[in-house]
Amino acid sequence: MEQTVSGILIMNKPAGFTSHDVVAKLRGILRTKKIGHGGTLDPMATGVLPVFVGGATKAADYAAAQDKEYLAGFALGAATDTQDVTGTVTARSDVRADEAAVRDALAGFLGAQQQIPPMYSAVKIGGQKLYDLARKGKTVERPARDITIREIALTAFDETAQRGAFRVTCSKGTYVRTIVNDLGERLGTLAAMDALTRTRSGVYTLAEAVSFEQVEQARDGGTLSRLLRPTDSLFADYPAVRLNHEGADRAARGAVVFPRQTDGLDFAPGTLCRVYHDGRFLMLGRVDALEKGGAGLFVHKNFR
Repeated sequence: MEQTVSGILIMNKPAGFTSHDVVAKLRGILRTKKIGHGGTLDPMATGVLPVFVGGATKAADYAAAQDKEYLAGFALGAATDTQDVTGTVTARSDVRADEAAVRDALAGFLGAQQQIPPMYSAVKIGGQKLYDLARKGKTVERPARDITIREIALTAFDETAQRGAFRVTCSKGTYVRTIVNDLGERLGTLAAMDALTRTRSGVYTLAEAVSFEQVEQARDGGTLSRLLRPTDSLFADYPAVRLNHEGADRAARGAVVFPRQTDGLDFAPGTLCRVYHDGRFLMLGRVDALEKGGAGLFVHKNFR
């Protein structure tokens, strides 16, 4: 019998599982079909994977779009077809790098830039996923995509072993293994990613992530609600707006809400807000200028 469960589970994805595998296993544990994840992780990767259950699935796309933080391990001296150590080695290099050179090369990735997605990725070209083409031995031209590296820093480097790790905070659509691949090129050698842990996804951190075993124990012990985050927790960084009864009625009809029907709309046009009535999260609202002057609150995404 399907259970009525709603909220966001912050999972610590184990290595060897695809993001889809995590959802499939949780579908069985929670006995519900309405479930999805908010941001794909490669099978070799571990770490934070927000999983959306019940009514919270409406917010999954927002999680995928938020910034992520990773701790990535890399090895210099060889390149693979997948840009990580799960692939087949395609070339080797005897060129060695010192720690200062690696640190400087990583710093060069900061900021807005374009990145060409790897062939082994779920990006679609002409309706086909790149990894399906790659498995057939095909390589196709891929358009570069806009990404932003907010922070990046070397955390360790062993000059003897030519292996190291770095922490990176980046925008949606960034492939960390491609950063590693490009790092090798910038150093005049080759590189492949040998470990990846997502330490943060949006507002959710690895410290609060849970395992399958913890979810099962909570289900059996009747404490599952303690693990589930409410939908509005995803938008904790957004300002909050509270509506009076008249404002809530207008919002329910999809009509613009005026400042007098809120506790204040002192925000710049385009600002997204968490919107509440009587303590209940209703929607994401967007503050925009009105034709006759002033500002109003418009429905951006309804979560009723």
